[in-house]
Amino acid sequence: METSGKPLHPPKLTWSTKLAYGAGDMGAGLTSNLLAFSFLIFLTNVAGLEPLTAGTVLLIGKIWDAVNDPLVGILSDRTRTRWGRRYPWIALTTIPFGLTFYLNWIVPGFTSQTALFCYYVIASILFQVFFTTTNLPYSTLTAEITEDYDERTELTSFRLSFSLIGAVSVLAMGLVVSNLVANPEQQYRVLGLIGGGISIATLCWCVLGTFPHYKNRAAYRGQSLDDTEIEDSDSFFQQLKIVFSNRPFLFVVGIYLFSWLALQITATIIPFYVTFWMGANDYFLAALLVQGTAIPMMALCNVLSKRVGKKGLYFLGSGIWILVQIALFFLQAGQLGILYGLCLVASFGVATAYVVPWSILPDVIELDELNTGQRREGIFYAFMTLLQKMGLAVGIFLVSLALQTSGFIAEAATQPESALLAIRFFMGPVPLILLIFGMVLAYFYPITKATHAETLLKLAERRQQTQ
Repeated sequence: METSGKPLHPPKLTWSTKLAYGAGDMGAGLTSNLLAFSFLIFLTNVAGLEPLTAGTVLLIGKIWDAVNDPLVGILSDRTRTRWGRRYPWIALTTIPFGLTFYLNWIVPGFTSQTALFCYYVIASILFQVFFTTTNLPYSTLTAEITEDYDERTELTSFRLSFSLIGAVSVLAMGLVVSNLVANPEQQYRVLGLIGGGISIATLCWCVLGTFPHYKNRAAYRGQSLDDTEIEDSDSFFQQLKIVFSNRPFLFVVGIYLFSWLALQITATIIPFYVTFWMGANDYFLAALLVQGTAIPMMALCNVLSKRVGKKGLYFLGSGIWILVQIALFFLQAGQLGILYGLCLVASFGVATAYVVPWSILPDVIELDELNTGQRREGIFYAFMTLLQKMGLAVGIFLVSLALQTSGFIAEAATQPESALLAIRFFMGPVPLILLIFGMVLAYFYPITKATHAETLLKLAERRQQTQ
């Protein structure tokens, strides 16, 4: 029943709408994971770039991505069309997103290092542009297609699930393709084509499956889709001041960066370690064991967190992960069974790197609300992502620099002892040191369960006084 053409109740999210929304993040998880594990070794051993040159390609792409995010965020906030603010960005750039991902996995046939470098820099930047123009507007839809607290939680769960499915499935596809296709250049081209195609299909599913609900919700509120209120926001430098004046947030950023630098460096070096040190033909199985097993480990992390607390969970996960990194450094060539077992054990530490930093960030936001009277999730989440991208770019660059200076030979089947030592060093001691730094910061992290409970109590009292 409707009154004056307006529904009496806000439309509820259907199961199909939730599935369609979650599918929108599958391409992001898939493409990001394949790039993290495979792009550096593809550039060096298939495309033929020198390690430092390849690392510079990744560095430029990640730095541009970090700059690109706030620009697209501002522009999408100010977009006004009859299809709303976000959907035109997603719909119009979905196909370029998939195509430019595929372009990153083509070997153009140039003999010049400069020409190869320019090709992959352009391809990487174009992909990062279209990744942002699809993924950033998509991520804001959580708040725009529903205001219900529980529905937003459900949407986030669907999104994370599909992202992890994409991340794990591309490693599984890599394992299958590497066994079916003998030529390495063709292997990566097939993976790029399949990955780009899946990304396009799932983003189209997201747009077609969620837009009807978005339109119905606007009708319930009596709004036209181009009726967009643009709010004044803090300047970039004002946001910097807000973020860096929050001491607990700096601890969270440090914990997150050290954990994810350890993970990213490990992901980048795994193909080199498995191929050149362990003597195996396929690194996708090791990567799949680490990342795939981390998914059920997240459920274990949630259970343990209630028993030992967030700090206790982080110490436990990082401690186990450190022992694995030590063992990997001393592991000998050919001991593949032990390698795969260590990958399974490491997945628990990887799961804590996913769970703990993001679970303590809301505590920081609530403390900031208590101190300032404002709720500013967007600023903190945006800067956490920004700093993550900058940190990961530097981490990947350091790996390529180490390979270059140690005498790594691009496209060679065997490597000198100096290069093998550098590979083992970045597989073991470097992540270990980073994890220790993260544990030190976690130890001094100032928000405890008791202080957080006190913060929530004070916030509740303030809200009651303002009602």
